[in-house]
Amino acid sequence: MRAATVAALYGCLSLAAATTLPQESAPDQPDSHSADLQQLRPAAERGDAEAQFRLGSMYHFGLGIPQDHAEAAKWYRRAAEQRLASAQFSLGHMYYNGEGLPRNRAEAVKWYRRAAEQGLARAQHNLGVLHANGEGVLQDHAEARKWYRLAAQQGDARAQNNLGLMYENGDGVR
Repeated sequence: MRAATVAALYGCLSLAAATTLPQESAPDQPDSHSADLQQLRPAAERGDAEAQFRLGSMYHFGLGIPQDHAEAAKWYRRAAEQRLASAQFSLGHMYYNGEGLPRNRAEAVKWYRRAAEQGLARAQHNLGVLHANGEGVLQDHAEARKWYRLAAQQGDARAQNNLGLMYENGDGVR
């Protein structure tokens, strides 16, 4: 998979920055995914949260290994339980979409909230969306506005747009 495609997937899926993914090797170099896997798995098994997240990402997107959402969720959860915000976000995303886990909006809210409370703008935005639409939580425009504002202040364009739409449409604001 080309590095640009990986970055686009991360952008579209609102996951952590693409720089956390294993780097693609140049055409004249050996496949770095195999080398990454050989280094990441032992570190992940020893409890290194960043290695667990990166291994989960490799399984999630099939980077150098067969795509396996259940395995991705397992590694994301291990990292998420160690308070790694990017892993908490990714686990929330997998619950939201039912990838490797049963689709569960309340669980998605739980994991997005944990990442959002650590300041991850993408999680703040998604939490705002869930509150605005009443998915996994009761619809609450004030809560949606709060999370959109926090993400917007960090430069998240989607949150800025959604916050603007709330004001334009008078959703929970004057």
